[in-house]
Amino acid sequence: MEPVRQHMSELDRRSESIQNSACWRILTICPNPSIRNELHQLIAKYGLPSSVADETAYPDPRSMGQLLTAHHPNLCFVDVTKDIKNALATIHTINQTDQGIGIVALLPGNDPEIILKCLRQGATEFLIQPLNAEQLEASLNKLIRILPKDKIGPKNAGKVYAVMPAKGACGATTVATNLAFQWKRLGKKRVLLADLDPLGGTVSFLLKVKCAYSFVDVLHRSGNLDTDLWKAMITSREGVDILLAPEVLVEGISDLKDCSPIINYARDHYDIIILDAGNVYGPWNLSQAQHADEILLVTTNELPALQAAQRALNYLDVARIGRHKTRLVVNRYNRDVGLSKEVISTALNSDIYHIIPSDYEAIQKGLMEGKPISANSAVGKGMAQLGDRLAGREETERKTSSTLSGLLSLFSRASS
Repeated sequence: MEPVRQHMSELDRRSESIQNSACWRILTICPNPSIRNELHQLIAKYGLPSSVADETAYPDPRSMGQLLTAHHPNLCFVDVTKDIKNALATIHTINQTDQGIGIVALLPGNDPEIILKCLRQGATEFLIQPLNAEQLEASLNKLIRILPKDKIGPKNAGKVYAVMPAKGACGATTVATNLAFQWKRLGKKRVLLADLDPLGGTVSFLLKVKCAYSFVDVLHRSGNLDTDLWKAMITSREGVDILLAPEVLVEGISDLKDCSPIINYARDHYDIIILDAGNVYGPWNLSQAQHADEILLVTTNELPALQAAQRALNYLDVARIGRHKTRLVVNRYNRDVGLSKEVISTALNSDIYHIIPSDYEAIQKGLMEGKPISANSAVGKGMAQLGDRLAGREETERKTSSTLSGLLSLFSRASS
């Protein structure tokens, strides 16, 4: 019985630690591809949010300052396996710029001399190859105790999904809109749908909603944003709060570069934030991609859309938006028209995360009524499956089913 109690205690402790995972805003600096992949897998396995920035080279002091200002990380992983001199300089720069950041050095081995050098430059914790969950958990628990309280939190920070079309008319806005209502179905009480397409935002048209203000007004008033002012800026539909794009072109719309005032406020007040982006290109859209925990790149299986998807993925790669947080969603899939799933994966060198079937009538009916797509339609079921998968319900149900099957098999053998 005692080993069982110890095992349950360990599970409870780890569960509590994972519940705190949303408090981390992670910056990774890993020039070594091997350790970068190892770290990404560990972050995903442990349930931490995706990196707010994923650097594949050691930034110079100026670039580092810009990274810290743009993303406000509280946890930074620095690869010390590739170039010790530049790694130590990077650790020093981070520590000098903001001493409230937890700096975790990634080491090739347990070398006391290298560890001491990292400590002198400002590292607070270490992970030694091969990286594992036990090391990570111990480091995070220590950092939670020693870092300033205002740096750790809020624990219930909302998760951000950026829905981005590979090209126009791929149905990304339809996916974003319906995904927001799927999260309500899944039990999330506070859901925000933000139409951040400054030129072609159509959420107001799809849902037949109006508001006197838009996300541009939020940006202009970000310095004094409070609950009452925010309520005036949004509208609601079936329990989902909606931040709209401007109805008409406004001055300075082409100069938009940073969406962080919207994201930072929303993370503190919502469980789920769905961003409907115009495309992947330019500073404004890249800002959304950088701040998102996950990116849903929406395409169709038509050849022009897939070529656009390939260009979009390459653009995000050049902008150092890690592929580990990009999910490829094939919308309006029709096996009789366009390319097959296997060809798409091969052509884009990327796994397909989810497929939503073509269902023209259901989409048109929802559009005419200004309502979410019917749950009984093929596309409605596809949207529900996407929501379940993002929420982890699909994996949980699969494991539960597997466990029950195993138990039933044991009972069957025992009774025979």
